[in-house]
Amino acid sequence: MPADAPATLPTQDALLAALATVNDPEIRKPLTELGMVKSIAVDDTGHARLELYLTVAGCPLKDTLRSESTAALLRVPGVASVEVKLDVMSDEQRAALRTKLRGGSAEREIPFAKSGSLTRVYAVASGKGGVGKSSVTVNLAAAMAAEGLKVGLVDADVHGFSIPRMLGVQGRPTQVDDMILPPISHDVKVISIGMFVPGNQPVIWRGPMLHRALQQFLADVYWGDLDVLLLDLPPGTGDIAISIGQMLPTAEILVVTTPQLAAAEVAERAGSIALQTHQRVVGVVENMSWLELPDGSRQELFGSGGGKYVAESLTRSIGAHVPLLGQVPLDVRLREGGDEGVPVVLRDPDSPAAVALRAVARGLAQRSRGLSGRSLGLSPSKK
Repeated sequence: MPADAPATLPTQDALLAALATVNDPEIRKPLTELGMVKSIAVDDTGHARLELYLTVAGCPLKDTLRSESTAALLRVPGVASVEVKLDVMSDEQRAALRTKLRGGSAEREIPFAKSGSLTRVYAVASGKGGVGKSSVTVNLAAAMAAEGLKVGLVDADVHGFSIPRMLGVQGRPTQVDDMILPPISHDVKVISIGMFVPGNQPVIWRGPMLHRALQQFLADVYWGDLDVLLLDLPPGTGDIAISIGQMLPTAEILVVTTPQLAAAEVAERAGSIALQTHQRVVGVVENMSWLELPDGSRQELFGSGGGKYVAESLTRSIGAHVPLLGQVPLDVRLREGGDEGVPVVLRDPDSPAAVALRAVARGLAQRSRGLSGRSLGLSPSKK
């Protein structure tokens, strides 16, 4: 053994244990679990040679994989230096990875529609545009993720997508053949048609294509194990709302409105679609409720009572209690956070709007999944 060699060389198990602490930054699972470690060895001088498989040749985060793997190996006693080489998975290896990530199923399916799913799904709806539905959705997602929940967000507003900007997401998602790895921003996994169209190009699609796009977002995207999935629906009661009722019958509807009664009446119609789709309305959020003035008083620019009106009207029409979950005041920081890609619940967590939104998120996060649509694991037996 050379004079400068470590006294004790690390074992193969120690090297693999170190690599098991490194997650693929897109899939969020250990490299060792995903079969991405091609080989690992250390010579008599303590120089470690690691070969990693990339899922695709153009992996945008390969430098992150290289640096995090190097750092993990250097923490192993006896490793003096690290060399990392990158290879690319074969078609067969990628197929095996897709099957593994899909829980052993090679077929595309919507995991949140399975009877055993533990993911709480909230479809955020509004009767009309301009009420701040997307801002509310983004901030609820970021607030839940900040509380430690695993959160996914689908921008289902195909014609009016805005979620990528509000979360600061740029570029296209990585695709492993027919599986899409969603970008992660502020610990929220997110997908939007805006990630696939160039520039600010409009999406001019009709019903069947909208349905297919939503199906791909739910079935072809690798979401992993989520605690909560939020869907930002387009305003109104059109094709997407109907498709959600078909694909995700256990999704719960969250209605966003403003205090203005004219807007509230339209929002009531958006919530009433639950009667047609047999879904539950989890509650109402009133946005732009008031403006807090420097002297501590409030100015109700858009009137008052809209959120309460919608909650009470839906309670009567549906026949089940629909609560007013919160009132979010007007706050310029809410708009600034959306423009900058940093939700206000993270950017200014103590601002009035952030406090109100975090309270709503906390209430939604603490609700149990319930038994609706789930198998109880019971079977009839004869006495």
